[in-house]
Amino acid sequence: MKKYDNVIIFDHPLIRHKIAILRNEKTSMKEFRELVEEITTLMTYESLKEGVPTEEKIVKTPLETCTQQIVKDDAIAIVPILRAGLGMVNGVHVLFPSAKVGHIGMYRNEETLEPNTYYCKLPTGIEDKLVLVIDPMLATGGSACDALTLLKSRGCKNIKFMAIIGAPEGISRVAEAHPDVKIYVSTLDRCLNEHGYILPGLGDAGDRLFGTK
Repeated sequence: MKKYDNVIIFDHPLIRHKIAILRNEKTSMKEFRELVEEITTLMTYESLKEGVPTEEKIVKTPLETCTQQIVKDDAIAIVPILRAGLGMVNGVHVLFPSAKVGHIGMYRNEETLEPNTYYCKLPTGIEDKLVLVIDPMLATGGSACDALTLLKSRGCKNIKFMAIIGAPEGISRVAEAHPDVKIYVSTLDRCLNEHGYILPGLGDAGDRLFGTK
C-alpha cells in the first residue's frame, strides 16, 4: 500500500494480542465487545497524544499550588458510524467521560457496496470540537468518506478517524479523499474479497458485537 502522510498504522504488541483473540470465530459476543472497547481505549491514548485542546489550571496539592495542563471542558465529540461504531464509544469514554456523542447511520448497498445515509444527529457546537469518528472496520472506505464529508459540511474542521482493522483499498480511498484528516488504524489487513469484506478480517463486526446475523 502507498504510504500516506495522514495515515498511522499502529504496531503495538498488546493491540496485536487482543486482535488475535478478536478474530477468533469462537470468541463470545461478551468478550468480543470487551476487546473492542479495550483496543479502542489503547488507540485513543495513542491517537490523541497530540492535538487535544488543553488549558492551564492551578491545582492545590497538600504542600503547595502548581500549574497543570488539563483537557478543555467539552472540547471533544465522538461520532460512531452506526451501527458497529457504537461498540467503540465506551472505549473512548474511558479516557474522555464527558465527551458528547453524535451518531451517523449508514447501511451498505449489497450490490454496489456503496453506503446510504439514513440518520445524522450531532452535538450542538460540534464544529468547534475535536471530532473523533469511529468505526471498527475500514473496508471499502465509502462510509468513512461520506461521514467525513457530512461532518465537514456541518463546519467541522478538526477531525480524526479511528478504525480497528483496515483494508488497503479503504485506507487509500479515505486518505486521498480527505488528506486533512488523520487516519488511525490498529491493523492493516491483506485485501477485500468480492463482497467487500476484509481478509483475513473478523467477519461482520456489527453482528459479532450485537449478536445478529
